[in-house]
Amino acid sequence: MEKSATGELKFGFAITKKERPSAITYPHGAHRYVWVSYTVGATLHQQTETMDIHNDQRFAINLNVRGIQPSATLRINELSNQLRSEGKDIIKLGLGQSPFPVPERVVDALKEHAHEKDYLPVKGLKSLRESIAGYINRSERMRCTWEDVLIGPGSKELLFILQLAYYGDLLIPRPSWVSYAPQARIIGRSVHWLPTHAENNWQLTAEELDIVCRDDVSRPRILILNYPSNPTGCTYTDDQLLAIANVARKYKIILLSDEIYGEVHFEGKHKSIARYYPEGTIISTGLSKWAGAGGWRLGTFIFPKELRPLQDAMAIIASETYTATSAPIQHAAITAFNGGDDIDEYLNQSRRVLKVIGEYMHRRLSDMGAVVQKPEGAFYLFPNFDSFRDQLARKDIKTSQAFCQALLENTGVAILPASDFGFVPDHLGARLAFVDFDGAESLQLAGGDYADKELDDDFIDKACPRLVKAMDKMEAWLNSL
Repeated sequence: MEKSATGELKFGFAITKKERPSAITYPHGAHRYVWVSYTVGATLHQQTETMDIHNDQRFAINLNVRGIQPSATLRINELSNQLRSEGKDIIKLGLGQSPFPVPERVVDALKEHAHEKDYLPVKGLKSLRESIAGYINRSERMRCTWEDVLIGPGSKELLFILQLAYYGDLLIPRPSWVSYAPQARIIGRSVHWLPTHAENNWQLTAEELDIVCRDDVSRPRILILNYPSNPTGCTYTDDQLLAIANVARKYKIILLSDEIYGEVHFEGKHKSIARYYPEGTIISTGLSKWAGAGGWRLGTFIFPKELRPLQDAMAIIASETYTATSAPIQHAAITAFNGGDDIDEYLNQSRRVLKVIGEYMHRRLSDMGAVVQKPEGAFYLFPNFDSFRDQLARKDIKTSQAFCQALLENTGVAILPASDFGFVPDHLGARLAFVDFDGAESLQLAGGDYADKELDDDFIDKACPRLVKAMDKMEAWLNSL
């Protein structure tokens, strides 16, 4: 920057020691007015310049963020809501939000603690951390303490700062939840997709993990294992978990066990891989999926003592970013994690409802000609419509994105393409979240009229008419191709 003979400032030149700007501000607009204060000797000068900041590298968006779309699940939810507001009948099978209400006693606890306004410790409220440690010890027969627990505003945020705190590659089985890979890309970490196969319920094998790791045995890595799975609804057997744990131990992998859907294993028999690899496994869970409290934004990581330095590093990042998780919600969450007969009944009926719906949707999709694995937990299916490839191609539908777009336009059924879950565009798969039903009504019906009998298609017709409608519409559209 230099001063011309008329006293004007010009950009792009060096500033002398006597001529230096003291303040610059940028109001809104494509062309910014730049207020410049500078001194020449003892005299203060101020003037206005205009410049186009779009080509100014000082305003460049982080290259790791450029090109990334907003989260696919949130995007489809907002689109569905927009279309509904325009008067269209949209069946929302895109966003994986639990349809069930938050248990009444947990809601009452939130009301009771609504006055709590203090900043809480970065790692979380001690009494909540004690409650979560007790919950894990009961369910997984472990011996963790409250000091092993870290609380955050959702498990998604904790996953993000984990990757900030630990400098390692991210290993993700394909297909995976939509936010794992974008988070790594934003942070600048390398992502390695691990192959899985439909014949094996899209589950990672120990052999595939070993193949990826053996060429660089000491490379730092984080493996994310999510089960029951989003997007497939499938889970792992004890033998599979043990085999994967042995490989993880061999290569000293940090294993993030995303067990957010553990409590909605249809048979209530979820087991954590931390039982087999306790020294290297971080358990991730929260309230969003099994307690219906997605919007409350509370997640938790449970660390082994061996990874305490990593937990502490994450707490440092938390202290400089979100500070602490909402105080009223932390107090209320104690009630949820302490459990009780009412919570057990809530979970029992939730599992019954989700199991019969999963079986119904699986049967309907299979009868249509889709290839789909039978879910064992959560509320997802991952059908493949490759058998319709020729018919779809005649309508210029050649990608999973185009398939889902055409389905939405022609039927009002909103689902997500396989390309959002790590597959190439022309893989004609999709994720379907069977959540568009009245969760409170279904729990009441299951625990009332159907308390002493099996849930069946009659229950589906009464409790989940929109899911029946979705399958009817999808079947009619596929048959019309």
